[in-house]
Amino acid sequence: MNPNSDALDLVWEVEEIAKLIGRSPRQTFHLLASGQLPAKKVGNRWVAERGKLRAFFLGEDAAA
Repeated sequence: MNPNSDALDLVWEVEEIAKLIGRSPRQTFHLLASGQLPAKKVGNRWVAERGKLRAFFLGEDAAA
């Protein structure tokens, strides 16, 4: 991992995102596909930034 503090901490794949947010992969896929989570699809894979997911669930400004 890059020691730079500005480096993105990315979480790849539905299963890993599901583990992080405490949901099943099926629930997580629905949240991702419906645009309810701050994530993007890159090719056939979903990717989310750990900090943005955290901010989303804590109700913080994700841009901060």
